[in-house]
Amino acid sequence: MIQLPSGNRLFDFQDDTVTYLMSKLDDRAKNDHIVLKSPTGSGKTIMLIAFIDRYLEFNPSSNTSFIWLTPGSGDLEEQSKHKMEHTTPHLDVQDMQDILSHGFKEGTTSFINWEQVTKKNNKSITEGERKNLFDHITSAHREGRKFILIIDEEHSNRTSRAQDIINAFSSILTIRVSATAKFNTKYDWYEITEEEVILSGLIRKALYINKELEEQLDEKIQAENETSILLDLAESKRQRIIKEYKRLNKNIRPLVIIQFPSSSTALIENVENYLSNMGYSYENKMVAKWMADENDKINLDGIEKLDAEPAFLLIKQAIATGWDSPRSQILVKLRENMSEDFEIQTIGRIRRMPEAKHYDNEILDCCYLYTFDEKYKEGILDRVGSAYEVTKLFLKNKPRLFSLPKENRDLDYDMVGLADVYSILLNYFKEKYKLTDDLEDNELKLQTAGYDLDDTIKGRYSSGRFITFQQVLDEAGEDSKNINYEVNTHIHGLDLMHSIDKVKQTLKMSHDNVRILLTKLLSKQYPGKANTKILNLNKNQWYAFIINNSKLLRDDFKELLSGESYQMKIVDINPKISTFEIPKEDFFRFDENAKNVDDYLSNAYKYYNKSMTVSGLRSTSERLLENYCEDNLKVEWVYKNGDVGQNYLSIVYLDRFDQQWLFYPDYIVKLKDESIWVIETKGGEHEGKSKNIDIRSEMKFKAFENYAKKNELNWGFVRDIDENLYLNNTIYTEDMSNDNWVSLERFF
Repeated sequence: MIQLPSGNRLFDFQDDTVTYLMSKLDDRAKNDHIVLKSPTGSGKTIMLIAFIDRYLEFNPSSNTSFIWLTPGSGDLEEQSKHKMEHTTPHLDVQDMQDILSHGFKEGTTSFINWEQVTKKNNKSITEGERKNLFDHITSAHREGRKFILIIDEEHSNRTSRAQDIINAFSSILTIRVSATAKFNTKYDWYEITEEEVILSGLIRKALYINKELEEQLDEKIQAENETSILLDLAESKRQRIIKEYKRLNKNIRPLVIIQFPSSSTALIENVENYLSNMGYSYENKMVAKWMADENDKINLDGIEKLDAEPAFLLIKQAIATGWDSPRSQILVKLRENMSEDFEIQTIGRIRRMPEAKHYDNEILDCCYLYTFDEKYKEGILDRVGSAYEVTKLFLKNKPRLFSLPKENRDLDYDMVGLADVYSILLNYFKEKYKLTDDLEDNELKLQTAGYDLDDTIKGRYSSGRFITFQQVLDEAGEDSKNINYEVNTHIHGLDLMHSIDKVKQTLKMSHDNVRILLTKLLSKQYPGKANTKILNLNKNQWYAFIINNSKLLRDDFKELLSGESYQMKIVDINPKISTFEIPKEDFFRFDENAKNVDDYLSNAYKYYNKSMTVSGLRSTSERLLENYCEDNLKVEWVYKNGDVGQNYLSIVYLDRFDQQWLFYPDYIVKLKDESIWVIETKGGEHEGKSKNIDIRSEMKFKAFENYAKKNELNWGFVRDIDENLYLNNTIYTEDMSNDNWVSLERFF
């Protein structure tokens, strides 16, 4: 039995896991695939090493070689290899260079990074004078070598190329390991619960979210922003943890991880300056940085050691897979007033106990998350929810010669000028909200419509103590609280910038131009008569209005842009025309757990089947259309177009500002009489209510009509009611009760 780094033997749950894996080798007739769900911090690497050690102990002449596949980020294969060399020095290990030089030896464990074998033109898989990976696999099979595959972080490489490599090994047992594995009926399932790992002492007893935040929300908020509040809380907690470790005579320095949103250069500088004023900097080694760019990594050497100097680690998004620093105990998640995905594995980085045991001390035995981002629940759901496999399919012969004209943006076509945009915005708001030249009356009307006209900046936060991630899902956010800030134009400049950027993404205009428009419409800083404004806010009020209402403004602008654009000005634009051909090969997602995997014989691709049209991958109308075509004797083949990209059929349309957009019709259907139908599917109706969520449907409909006429094609929008399909190619209406929506059976 191997020893843990702490000197202890395997915990009971770890030993039970190894015993289970061994038992599957005696029961291979049932299944040769195992999915092992193992929480972050449970010691999955140690368990897998123990399994290999035990297998070779009991099967010394089995002619078996182990393959350990890891994701590309974080050099996880090197970390796992080093851990194996440290814990079981009597076992043989090798890396990709060793494999290419010597092949797969009996009793060895080969650590392979996915990026080494899935990237196109990589020397390990390309043909050349030396044997490549596939050559060595073939040679090993000829020698009677058996393979056992370990796929670490198995959710990370669900690609067709990765599956080709897995298939090549033809292993006697494949073990897929992940903290966020999805249950799959095709594989054996083994789950280690969070409770088991907590009881062992390997991970912390609980996660506190925003502990002590409410007590800190006093008068100081009037002079500070969210970032400074969270950093102060984290530093206060870090100091208390240090005192407790000292009281126990432990030389452990707790680490605070500060996670930024993806576009956060200004916020990073803000935090660096704030930490510097607290006495923490890169120069005195108290602050470290780990960004994606290799040139943007500072003070990382030895940072995982329990007594390492850095007290704060600045990161963007998730820390690289496999990174292990048990002294990490506090996470500050910043948000910049933007929607950001919350990465569950980042929380996992602060859950490990530094000495693999609890101290019977609440402060030391728990970890702490400080954030005003309430999307951590969505992040957890995203990581533990459905994940689809990917496979490559090849085009059948009949559609190979098919082509259609494809529209691309006219780069010489200009949108309307800034003055015209302003006029359109002003008239839109006046018409929608019945605004007048009475600006005080306009305030009341906008408030009634849901706009916040308070002169403070609003926020919300959640708090609580949670033992498992499931408890976070079940309980977090049920009692979220409000927080208000008095406007400080210096402190809240970043929040304003990102709120404007949120609107900018909808308008497709520069930040400066959007700021000018919002100032002219809403602020007394821009001189103008009452009939040229909708509000007349002072500077602080204007800041608060933009920050508090950025989502409402964005939604209103989306609605505005979905309206007619001067009869669409179709005659004024000349899209660049290229030739669309159906891709000879393409990737498709599918649900491994789908019970019905019958092929669609009508589809343009070989082996396209019903696992690729399940709910979550296809809408109701898409699924109904594909089934309708499959059962229709008039159909020769059906092609499902992509959603975005140069390889797919696109049509240009204009919004109300004459900005060019592309949309991609969903299907091309060729009938046996040689006629071609191009079809766009939309959500239908249920109990008289529309299921269509595309507010630009009418704009796309008109552009689609123009494209079809120019190219003499059959076309239409298809929607569903009560499992029946209806087509419209005359006048678009959201209401499907009129005669514009005709049963699809009338057409083909």
